[in-house]
Amino acid sequence: MKNQRTVLVTGGARGIGKGIARSFLEAGHRVMIADLETPAEPGREWNYRLASATEMDATVDELSELGDVRCTPVDVTRADSCTTAVAATVDAFGGLDVLVNNAGIIGSGPIDRFDEAQWDRIFAVNVKGIFLMTRAALASLRAADNAAIVNTSSVSGKKGSPFIAAYAGSKFAVIGVTQSFALELAKDGIRVNALCPGMVGTAMWFDHLMANRGGADAFEKNMSEAIPLGRPQTAEDMGQAAVFLATAPNVTGIALNVAGGVQMH
Repeated sequence: MKNQRTVLVTGGARGIGKGIARSFLEAGHRVMIADLETPAEPGREWNYRLASATEMDATVDELSELGDVRCTPVDVTRADSCTTAVAATVDAFGGLDVLVNNAGIIGSGPIDRFDEAQWDRIFAVNVKGIFLMTRAALASLRAADNAAIVNTSSVSGKKGSPFIAAYAGSKFAVIGVTQSFALELAKDGIRVNALCPGMVGTAMWFDHLMANRGGADAFEKNMSEAIPLGRPQTAEDMGQAAVFLATAPNVTGIALNVAGGVQMH
């Protein structure tokens, strides 16, 4: 199959990660989806429902008609889990060419009432997770002929907003990490870029940011009015951008907005 490579997508069971997995499969690549396997441990429950093994299996079943897709559990905040996910990918496909660090969470609230543990958890998943996954994958990526890393940031990583300081701060950090990795790994022929989604109708929006404010219908209406191109973005939009960033041979260190014109820098 033309230009077939192996891609590991964290946070791939649903939402943006699922859209990314779909796009890589449609482009002829093999995909390993990595996501949470078990419900949150006591004391680690989140402010909206995270992915599960059931959803991961369902995504593999749905996408399998497009190509070779498999799944493996991962907790990107744990180094041993990241190493195991990479090893499972290499064992299944014989190598690793593209790492998509997409796992991410959000929390919101006023600074004076924001929970410290929630702040730490956001940075552990959104920033430390990229470090741990990249470190675990580096030997395999260095052995590949056309390696790339795509890190999911956000338009909130370029412009802050009230009540999401932890999330925005973590996504600014993703862009800084991306630029640093791009410079450090250029000598190895590994290109590193960031994807900055705009307003995508995922659980983050429907179950958290738009909770008690009209849900999906209100989201669609608000975004159609706020976005210059007149519609919210989709997971498939993000997938197409991720494939571009992973395949463009002379693009590295950029943070690409996919936001319908809502941000232009």
